[in-house]
This record gives sequence, structure tokens and C-alpha cells, in this order.
Amino acid sequence: MSHSWLWGKLSRTAASAGILEDRMNPTRSPGAVSQVDRGPDPRVVRSRHAALSAVRDILAEQGWTGVTHVAVAARSGVGRTTLYRHWPDVASLIHDAVDERIGQARSARTGELRADLVSELNGLRSLLHDRASEHTMRAVLERAPFDPAFASLKKTLYQSGSSGFRKILQAAVKAGDVPPDIDISFTIDQLAGPLIYRRLLAGLNIDESYVEAVVDGVLRVCADPPEGRTVRRRSRPTT
Repeated sequence: MSHSWLWGKLSRTAASAGILEDRMNPTRSPGAVSQVDRGPDPRVVRSRHAALSAVRDILAEQGWTGVTHVAVAARSGVGRTTLYRHWPDVASLIHDAVDERIGQARSARTGELRADLVSELNGLRSLLHDRASEHTMRAVLERAPFDPAFASLKKTLYQSGSSGFRKILQAAVKAGDVPPDIDISFTIDQLAGPLIYRRLLAGLNIDESYVEAVVDGVLRVCADPPEGRTVRRRSRPTT
């Protein structure tokens, strides 16, 4: 049984039952009832996984220029009509494939600031050494200034990639582990920036000791800034 036939039948059924959501999101919407209450349809999950896995494989082998709806359909077995319906352009295909990979790179929180930052930064390290993710980052940086779809992709991937660091640092503020008015966005730049520079610009490998050194350096500045300098604080509106 082909994915194309399956999706044609499933889509017609879902149109009246409200089973499928935008962009093949298998999660349940608040107002959904009946069959959806039993959880996402396994066929939807399998087909979404097949499509996004195909995107990552093509990215790793050919870069973003190899990602087309025709190529993804041929690689995954999911029909082109279905792909276009849920991912109308290449940027949306790449976004969901890489966003899913970002989620896979994250580990459970421990509640200990250094351990959680090292874990989160190691997740970024693994993404930078993953051919599909690395090719995507390079493509986004190259095309964003000229292509609105890739500019939007850059923004949403930044939000996804930085959200883990932001949550860790916000929890640290509440726990009193860092100054209460620390500039969280600037601190994220200090953590992620060295890895992105080293891998995407210098083309060098990154090991776990490098990650730990970056985290320790940032925490050291937060705890005991050099004489004559202060930790960058959030700007406050003038009155």
C-alpha cells in the first residue's frame, strides 16, 4: 500500500472528522473530539516522520539545493500533493526537519545550572556536527538576506535553538544562581556564539572540553566579573 493512496484516503476522512491539523502536526487541538481523543493516528506520525527524515537525508547528502518536493516524495514515499498541502515551500520543509532535530538534541533538565548549560550546549555541538543541520545553518545564513522565506526560517530556528538556554537561565534567576537583572539574550550569545564561530566560520571541530570551558567562562564572569567591569544587565526603559 503506497503512502500516496493512504494519504488520499486519510485526508478525505480527516477533512470531516478534524483529524489532520496544519503542517501535519500530530498533536491534538483543544476542541478535537472523537477519534482524536485516542491520540494521534499512527499513520500520520509515520508519514510525517518519513517525510522529515527524507528531508534530513537529502540535506546531509546534497545540501538545501537538493531539497524539493519531488525529491522528498521519491525518498519518503509520501505523495507530492500531501507534501505541498502541509509544506507549501522548501523553507517550511527544512524548518520542520531541523526543528524536530533540535528537539531530539535536548536532554532532560537536572536543575543544576552548570550541568544543564553544558548539556544544552552539547546539544548545539551535536547539531553543528550533524551534516543536515550544519548544511541548513549555512544555507539559512546565505539566503536569509535575499529570500523572505529563509529570513523567516532563520528567525524561527533562532527562537527554537535559544529557547532551551532561555528557560535554563530564567530558572537560574528565580533560584538566585545568577544576578536577577542579567541580560539573558546577551548571555545566550556568549554561550552559543563561540561554537557557531568555531564550526561555521573557522571550520574546526568542537569537543566536550571546549563546551565545558565556554560554560565555565560565562558562569565565572556572571559570578565574579573582572575588576572595573560589570555583568551586562537588561536595559530598562527611561522615564
